[in-house]
Amino acid sequence: MADVHGALREVFDDADVEGFVHVRDVDGDDEIGLGSDEPVVLASVFKLPILLEYARQAAEGTLERTERLTVTAADKDGGIGTSGCADDVSLTLRDLAHFMMTMSDNAATDVLLRRVGLDNVHATLRRLGLEGIHLIGGCAELFESVVSELGLPDGFDEQALAAIDEDRIRALAIRDPARTTSGTPREITTLLAKIWRDEAASPEACAEARRVMGNQIWPHRLSSAFGDEVKISGKTGTLWGVRNEAGVLEYPDGRRYAAAVFLRTSSLGFRLPQADAAIGRAARVAIDHLRA
Repeated sequence: MADVHGALREVFDDADVEGFVHVRDVDGDDEIGLGSDEPVVLASVFKLPILLEYARQAAEGTLERTERLTVTAADKDGGIGTSGCADDVSLTLRDLAHFMMTMSDNAATDVLLRRVGLDNVHATLRRLGLEGIHLIGGCAELFESVVSELGLPDGFDEQALAAIDEDRIRALAIRDPARTTSGTPREITTLLAKIWRDEAASPEACAEARRVMGNQIWPHRLSSAFGDEVKISGKTGTLWGVRNEAGVLEYPDGRRYAAAVFLRTSSLGFRLPQADAAIGRAARVAIDHLRA
């Protein structure tokens, strides 16, 4: 065990990051971690319990997957997917979930979260015994806190943010697990394992959540250390000085592993290939240990 912990620390040291990781055998009791119970900033990994709540309600008939909602300018932050569209976009709930998870569309996330209800998301997490995962709201609430703390007169604006002193960015609540949406690596892998074992909700709901997660388009973190023979279903998360991914890796021999890797980086930049690769390397070190 000391050897694998040392190997994980080496991965993180090489990338100049502080790392928190937990990996578990989905179908067994084996697990390995480093800082597994430390609170971490989830960033967009928080979209995972929203997906589960949507799928749970859809399977139970509380909502219809084909119900349409409109993403308007009020929901958009100029980012990916519908968040960057020039015009209003009408989507079904299942397509909102698809955009939220596959490309981390913030506007789709907030529209879907309003429909399923934040209280319901928390109630499902508590029912599963996941007391440490807490959402302060959707993406809008997260970025509104940034606007408020920095006193940005025109709202969330990348150009205005670029002129802000780095120390003020480092002090933002959005980077502090005690003041923002947060969880622990162990609880995230617990949630993933329950979804993959059909224990988080009905088999129908869990199957839908797995299917959506399997279509994520980002190949640069967990996937960076594994070949095409390993199926990876995951969700990334990125903020200033925060880089995450959590997912399930399924091997050709049928063995399955839930992995959650959370990094705090010294750089606040968004293009950090060494940090991205460290997420995959850490997961690979842990899984190789469990498989051995």
